[in-house]
Amino acid sequence: MTTTADRDHNPASLRLEDLACAFGDHQVVKGINLDIKGGEFFSLLGPSGCGKTTTLRMIAGLEQSTAGRIFVDDTEIQGVAPHKRPVHTVFQNYALFPHLSVFENVAFGLRERKENKHVIKEKVTRFLDLVELGGKEAHRPRQLSGGMQQRVALARSLVLGPRVLLLDEPLGALDLRMRRQMQVLLKSVQHELGITFVYVTHDQEEAFAMSDRVGLMHNGDLVQVATPTDVYHQPTTRFAAGFVGASNSLDAAVTGPGSGSYDVVIPGVGQGRVAGVGEVPADKKVTLILRPEMVALQSEDDADFRAEGIAADIAFLGARTSVRVELANGQVITADLASRTLPPSVTVGAPCRVSWGRTDMWAVTR
Repeated sequence: MTTTADRDHNPASLRLEDLACAFGDHQVVKGINLDIKGGEFFSLLGPSGCGKTTTLRMIAGLEQSTAGRIFVDDTEIQGVAPHKRPVHTVFQNYALFPHLSVFENVAFGLRERKENKHVIKEKVTRFLDLVELGGKEAHRPRQLSGGMQQRVALARSLVLGPRVLLLDEPLGALDLRMRRQMQVLLKSVQHELGITFVYVTHDQEEAFAMSDRVGLMHNGDLVQVATPTDVYHQPTTRFAAGFVGASNSLDAAVTGPGSGSYDVVIPGVGQGRVAGVGEVPADKKVTLILRPEMVALQSEDDADFRAEGIAADIAFLGARTSVRVELANGQVITADLASRTLPPSVTVGAPCRVSWGRTDMWAVTR
């Protein structure tokens, strides 16, 4: 389906330098600097209103930046008209032509370019096969499911040969089962073609499932750029820790200065050494991030940290069970474990011991 030449072409990199956008006095995007590698599946992740879609629209040329520069490879595209940029956008709203067949929807841009009809047929057939819509060429959009319509929109963009494909929450209108199917398809298509994908979403699981790296945005700032694993296990801020997955936040005091690891005292728990972000002076307060799945219950093994409490709540979630343990000082620690491993002694109101290792925590200062 895909030729060796297709796979071996040099995929485009994307670079943003001090990119900013303001609507009146409101600074929506605050001077983003970002390097996206050629052939990378990169996701901009964050809550509604954080500036991720505005950033994508500036790359596409659909929104005017108030400062900064945009480069595809080493070519600046800041002043280039949207239709002349080597990028295409797939939106959540499929915007298909209802009166045209699937084939004609995908072929529309090629016909606008006045490409040869034989080339059009070859390209459209290829990309419909790629998105698993071969045999649906004669269907109208209304005859397709939401997932199929999104695949038509994807093929319509890919057939034009963009060097960078921008995707603005394209799966938001689909149900959970269909979203997961489309995630697999999108990653497969991106891997097959080697095109640089920039994906916008507020869904952490969606971003983590598909992305090589993730850029986490908050209030117009790009607060962390890293692999999904590092964003999850080594967040740089309290916001990052709270937005990406569930976490226990424990207040602690640094007892000795350190850079990258610190001696800390955790009220009601104990003291030890933990890793974290940056340099921290003595007597500085830090927040320790402890993911619920790292917490053991009733363990007899030696652990770096342990505390006694009462099981305040137990929530059975199917394969997983969540247990909230209240310590004597009022601090609540949540443990998340496989349901089949829940100790029989853990019942609501019963004494419960929690424990974890020092490498299971991560310190942040802001």
